[in-house]
Amino acid sequence: MRPALIAALAALPLAACVSVTANDYSTVAPERAPMGDFGEATLTDAAGARIGRAVLTQGPTGLLIRIEAEGLTPGWHGVHIHAKGECAAPFTSAGAHVNHGEPKAPHGLLNADGPDDGDLPNIHADAQGRIQAELFTTRARIARSGPGQWLWDDDGSALVIHAAADDHASQPIGGAGARVACGVMAAG
Repeated sequence: MRPALIAALAALPLAACVSVTANDYSTVAPERAPMGDFGEATLTDAAGARIGRAVLTQGPTGLLIRIEAEGLTPGWHGVHIHAKGECAAPFTSAGAHVNHGEPKAPHGLLNADGPDDGDLPNIHADAQGRIQAELFTTRARIARSGPGQWLWDDDGSALVIHAAADDHASQPIGGAGARVACGVMAAG
């Protein structure tokens, strides 16, 4: 075959793959937040003892939460972002989940009408009661702009760990039980 014909045939499949123009992409691209904002929460148990911390890192499309803790009951635990930056035991001072949408979404990552903005995946404590986990949510942010609910509002927010696993569907908290640890989230 001639070199010009070979080059034309080789380029043909590549041309067929191009289906999104620059203008089309701008309508489907996710909202982005400035990166680099950091925050943290010192986690305490009901007796007020420091049991760990959570480090928050703003990504362009959501919030990464790294949790390191100890002293928990081995097994699965629900973890949620709560609407108030208060952690007086038994941690009901943290209020309900962050849930700023209208109408308010019901609880549950597996709920067809949910999730609410405070819902996160479960975390697991090993046989010694230690947790090392990273969670990501697009429903919360610490940057002033971008996707998700802003956590640094006037009354702040808190990260709460529950005694049991969250079933991600039942109301109001997925059967996760008592609040066993809490940390006020603050700018780093």
